[in-house]
Amino acid sequence: MKEVNFFDKVYGVAKQIPFGKVTSYGAIATYLGAAKSARMVGWAMNASHGKEEIPAHRVVNRKGLLTGKIHFDGTNLMQQLLENEGIIVKNNQIQNFENVFWNPSEELK
Repeated sequence: MKEVNFFDKVYGVAKQIPFGKVTSYGAIATYLGAAKSARMVGWAMNASHGKEEIPAHRVVNRKGLLTGKIHFDGTNLMQQLLENEGIIVKNNQIQNFENVFWNPSEELK
């Protein structure tokens, strides 16, 4: 039986983020039992580009900032993808963050 690595676990959570919702690197890390590994979740998201099934644009920092946007092709692709889902972004920050935040620890039992 193949052991699932941390990045694959991150991708498994990211795939479950609903359309029109976002989560944070730290929320995914906490859900996976690795609360201090938010940075590793970020690395996983960066490594996911080219994998269309991973909605990396839905993972932001704990304040709702689009800190991963430099890893997307095009200057505003991350913002455009979020706006296509109805999420309002101003100055690289998600507006009404608490209303669109999805917490895997509460949603995935």
